[in-house]
Amino acid sequence: MRRGLLAIVAAALALAPAAASSSLPLTTRLANALAVGGNSSSLSSVVALDLRSGNVVFARHADLALEPASNEKLAITYAALRDLGGTYRFKTDALLAGGTLYLKGFGDPTLTSARLDKLAAQVAAAGVTHAGRLVADESWFDTRRTAPGWKASFLIGECPPLSALIVDRAFYDHHVALNPAVAAAGVFRKLLRKHGVATGPVGVGRAPTSSKPVGEVESAPLTGVLKAMDRDSDNFRAEMVLKELGAQIRGLGTTAAGAAVVRHDLAADGIPLTGVVIADGSGLSQLDRLTATALTSLLQAAWNNPVMKLPFWSALPVAGVNGTLERRMEKAPARGAVRAKTGTTNEASALSGFVRDRYVFAVLQNGAPVLTWSARKAEDRFATALASASEQAQ
Repeated sequence: MRRGLLAIVAAALALAPAAASSSLPLTTRLANALAVGGNSSSLSSVVALDLRSGNVVFARHADLALEPASNEKLAITYAALRDLGGTYRFKTDALLAGGTLYLKGFGDPTLTSARLDKLAAQVAAAGVTHAGRLVADESWFDTRRTAPGWKASFLIGECPPLSALIVDRAFYDHHVALNPAVAAAGVFRKLLRKHGVATGPVGVGRAPTSSKPVGEVESAPLTGVLKAMDRDSDNFRAEMVLKELGAQIRGLGTTAAGAAVVRHDLAADGIPLTGVVIADGSGLSQLDRLTATALTSLLQAAWNNPVMKLPFWSALPVAGVNGTLERRMEKAPARGAVRAKTGTTNEASALSGFVRDRYVFAVLQNGAPVLTWSARKAEDRFATALASASEQAQ
């Protein structure tokens, strides 16, 4: 009997801190969540917003412009869904002109040797048996292989070289090719030979407008591309999608043109842009700047857009379940309830997203360097506090 009583008392004591915590105002609980040693509150920008009322439930340095790391990808996701649409597909063409076969890329970040093999089969089926030259056409984008503000080590280390024509993420002959278009043509030449099509030397050029189409392959829909981009924080896909926005909307396949499209879209939809700098697509650039106000406004706008809402929400990692959040917030109430984009560089750590259908939030933290463990602990505690509040409100 005494043992049973002691067990009840022990259980009550164990629950007491949680009960006391849950009785505190949400603002206090969120502030306490952020209080992790090693983090600089003066270099953080934080906002939590109630989706139902539209009210801000917490704000700290809401308009402080900071490096967002991979939270930059949220802006790219938003603009891509807004301008290209979830059903958009990247294409790659085979064209014939004057005895020359052209392989023309249109920015597909998911192009593989297997899909290129299907294109080679189409060329053979079109009756082509020989071409004097095989020319790689990457003119849909510019030939800049990196983005502004990148450290030199980011090329290959964090992202393969950028090109409108790139196959297998530029992995060719046991290395990453610095000229992806030439490497793609090399792969295509071997595949054409397998299908009975002989070609002369490989070169780089631009297909004439009078070229005859002899084959075309397409990527999966954009929704799938964005899901892999956001869940796995794929820098390469983000940079390619940004250039695709520039090419499709402004006729210039450059990082700068894509960034201009993103800024235009955000401004047109009322997202505050004071202090915001869109320098690249991945968030690797040290020039990028976002605020918690801009991020939560973006998330709220995506939620309120009936066409964008589901693909945007579905693209994000789920706490304790998949993507870059698979090993974070693995227990209730956050597990499965938090969908958010992570972000990590030496100088920045970030987490922004949704808590069920109740809250949107953004936590940006910078440092020189940022203490990743401490920053992530604060982010996870903040999101978990919101998850607990949303659970209590149900």
